[in-house]
Amino acid sequence: MVLLSATVISLFALGVSALSLRQQSGGVEKRWVGWENIRNAFIFGDSYTQTGFDYTSTQPSTANPFGNPAYPGWTSSNGPNWVGYLTFKYNASSLLTYNLAYGGATVDSDLVAPYDVSVKSLKDQVESEFIPGYTGSSAKATWTGDNSIFAVWIGINDIGNSYYKGTDETDILNTQIFDVISDLIDQIYEAGGRNYVLINVPPLDRTPLIVPQGDWAVSTSQADVASWNQLVLDFADTLKSKGDTNVWVYDSNKSFGEAMDDPLSYAETSGLKNTTDYCVAYQNGTPAQDTLDDSCGVPVNEYFWLNNLHPTSAIHEVVAKGVADLLTAGPNA
Repeated sequence: MVLLSATVISLFALGVSALSLRQQSGGVEKRWVGWENIRNAFIFGDSYTQTGFDYTSTQPSTANPFGNPAYPGWTSSNGPNWVGYLTFKYNASSLLTYNLAYGGATVDSDLVAPYDVSVKSLKDQVESEFIPGYTGSSAKATWTGDNSIFAVWIGINDIGNSYYKGTDETDILNTQIFDVISDLIDQIYEAGGRNYVLINVPPLDRTPLIVPQGDWAVSTSQADVASWNQLVLDFADTLKSKGDTNVWVYDSNKSFGEAMDDPLSYAETSGLKNTTDYCVAYQNGTPAQDTLDDSCGVPVNEYFWLNNLHPTSAIHEVVAKGVADLLTAGPNA
């Protein structure tokens, strides 16, 4: 008779294959229970990610996975954003989503100032909301390292508010910013977080905000984005080296570029007709996702860009599906 350890028995009880338990050097276990067994998602970021969640208000439940506000929430995409699609369409289980992202966020307001002092930075989201709200004896939710993911999509405003300083300065600045990111993730790790999704920065040099500013702005922002995205990869490797963490990096830079080059690259973007400009009549949002204003030529959902920085829902669905595919494939894919 073969006797199984309690750990292995508990994993098989969840329907997890033996491949989900991997022994690391030094005896540290790396565990992944499978995307289908993830129950909680803690999300951090900026306007690409925000849904308007107030962590002091109604909490997510199986009947109401967003908690507050009602789906799709307050987004910058004129409809569901990637968090909404991940929670409601590409989830593999009943997923409770605690979305602490805040529009305009930078990583640390002391390093890169946001557009307004009221904006909650990534540092604020972790230290002033997640830690007091979801850790310790008074936690607003019950979660474990095994059944939860932690996703971070940040950097758009850090780059947008600093790239003009030039490579010499931003290379130093980005290193300082990632030191802060490392410290914040360490705090989540110490609280029990073990599964991390990192999303890199899309091609800001192709936004209707940067392109009209000319070749210097395009090339300088492009260089800053490339530097940032390399630091994401470097940080992911560092995070994996903890031994008991699972880390995924989703390449939004690639998928945004592919969809802009050819909307047919993805089924979700195949209906797009304009991938370079935005229409002023749509820039502050529309009554419906398919609103048509004659001055714009085509409905709002056939534009890649809602305004000069924020895309419409189509590419957000690409991101959500891509993240879900990574999680389905398994750790560190």
